[in-house]
Amino acid sequence: MNQFDVVGFGALNIDKLFKVNKIAGAEEEGFIIDCQEWCGGSAANTAVGLARLGCKVGFIGKVADDREGKMLIEDFQKEGVDTNGIIHAKTGRSGTVMGFVDQKGERALYVDPGVNSTIEFEEINKDYAFQTKFLHLTSFVGEKSFQTQIRLVEMLSEKVKVSLDPGELYARKGLTALEPIIRRAFVLMPNQRELELLTKARDYRKGAGVLLEKGVKIVAVKLGSKGCYVTDGKENHQINRFNVKVVDTTGAGDAFCAGFLYGLLNGKSLYECGRLGNFVASKCIMKMGARTGLPRLEDLKLLH
Repeated sequence: MNQFDVVGFGALNIDKLFKVNKIAGAEEEGFIIDCQEWCGGSAANTAVGLARLGCKVGFIGKVADDREGKMLIEDFQKEGVDTNGIIHAKTGRSGTVMGFVDQKGERALYVDPGVNSTIEFEEINKDYAFQTKFLHLTSFVGEKSFQTQIRLVEMLSEKVKVSLDPGELYARKGLTALEPIIRRAFVLMPNQRELELLTKARDYRKGAGVLLEKGVKIVAVKLGSKGCYVTDGKENHQINRFNVKVVDTTGAGDAFCAGFLYGLLNGKSLYECGRLGNFVASKCIMKMGARTGLPRLEDLKLLH
């Protein structure tokens, strides 16, 4: 009996977002127009996206006993994400990300991982991790937590499908380092740049092919303003984005993952999964922050 539709396993961060006049280079100065704080972390944003679409969602991660840690837990509880898989560290600080967003919506990020980097395999509740249809993984800065993810994936029952959004951090590690996760992955959802870093293929169709050869069942490539490209080796689709006014692209990729996984959980076609991913991402980028604009189940009616 599956307790969850999806369990996320990734970093938990407080995003401190500064709206700036420009993203300053070395020796340059810019100024801050506005500052806001949000709960974030890539898998965490996807978890909230899925919870809002009515899925049963759990989470594995780590927070410290500080203001940021309490905020992260409370936000999950408010959104209906189960927090029983989250480890509470006695010392250290919870993860934070400083983000600088310019007036065009472009951004620069600085990550302070804190206790996110210290997740030990022994600390994880294995039963919790195994009672799910999908285990959705995203990147950690620290090597220890990455190795913990690998050990967990290697222990997983075949019944649990693995989903990976590598992010740039894991894409830079390359295929060999990620091999234990990739060969077990049901779906991999990189953006175009991450796919190129991972596979060294400049053409994203070729890159997706490389991942399918490694054992991935479905590859969904996030192409930003060009929508997405999805393939399972038998069929492939280039799916246009929804035309919306862009306010802030923070969390767009995480939102895409939520829509795509929702499609897979509900037996949608590959094309429909891609469209759902694009739709959820389009809602996300119309508001500031990674979670504010995430749609609810009733909003999906707009798709038809």
